[in-house]
Amino acid sequence: MSERDGDFDPARLDAFLRTALPDASGSIRIERISGGQSNPTFFVTYDNQRLVVRKQPSGALLPSAHAIDREYRVMRALAKTSVPVPDMVCYCDEREIIGTPFYVMRRLEGQVFHNTALPPVAREQRRPMYRSLAETLAKLHNIDPAAAGLGDYGKIGNYFVRQIARWTKQWELSQTHEDDNIKRLIDWLPDHIPASDTTAIAHGDYRIGNVLFHPDEPRIVGVLDWELSTLGHPLADLAHSCIAWHSEPEEYGGMLGLDLAAEGLPEQAAYEADYYASVGHGLRMTSFHMAFALFRFAVIFEGIAARAKAGNASDGDAARTGQLSARFARRAVDVLDRG
Repeated sequence: MSERDGDFDPARLDAFLRTALPDASGSIRIERISGGQSNPTFFVTYDNQRLVVRKQPSGALLPSAHAIDREYRVMRALAKTSVPVPDMVCYCDEREIIGTPFYVMRRLEGQVFHNTALPPVAREQRRPMYRSLAETLAKLHNIDPAAAGLGDYGKIGNYFVRQIARWTKQWELSQTHEDDNIKRLIDWLPDHIPASDTTAIAHGDYRIGNVLFHPDEPRIVGVLDWELSTLGHPLADLAHSCIAWHSEPEEYGGMLGLDLAAEGLPEQAAYEADYYASVGHGLRMTSFHMAFALFRFAVIFEGIAARAKAGNASDGDAARTGQLSARFARRAVDVLDRG
């Protein structure tokens, strides 16, 4: 049996897990979680255990990408804080088990919504859910990294200088098309970095689709997908979570163009205000932060397109998704032009 992302020998994973969890009973059941663009993820169930296994994708990877060891470390550290995360079970870097490194965590009960308009949810619950999204992010940014055992989780200071350089390099490594908007952003962003240099634990991809909501209540019970986490600037996280207001429904399930009041959804300013009311750093977003977030998102989508072209993307629709790179680069330039 080959060891592509969803095609490994269940018996080897079963043997590993029975060593890690000797009280596991019954036969192993494995279900690939559909969707997602990053690390292949599986529900793994025994009669008395409900687990999640998350692994690196197969094939050649970009430098520092798919860092599941960092995902495991940050969630294990945050389990002792007010930030809701799944319980970590173990990490394994032995490739012979399922083909790539992976980690195991306890499965949380809840709901994930990839459409930011939350169409399955009752209208009156949508505003409280976004308030929970803002307040949970504030909880993360209020944590002292050193006190959480994450003082060395990333570099201190000059976050945007390093990030602009990093995502410029990622663009060069994964570029599949020419884009004048990306060129403009690469030129503009380094010259307009705000003076504030606050450092916090940054999730890196904080948004509706990466949190788990309580099955019946409008509150978050788990923050997921920490692959891009580091020590960074808190407003980078906030801006990234605001991308939903800058993308249309067909552009990754955004809210641009919707009647937000009629849908029970907050304006971006109201969402930001919920965050500001709960966080302690006292900073406020500018057009720079929003343009940077959209630039970074565009480069991430270009990486998906590159993986689709190489044939090792974890999502079967990655080629179409990768086309969003140009759209979000244009959105970033729109922010600059309005600003």
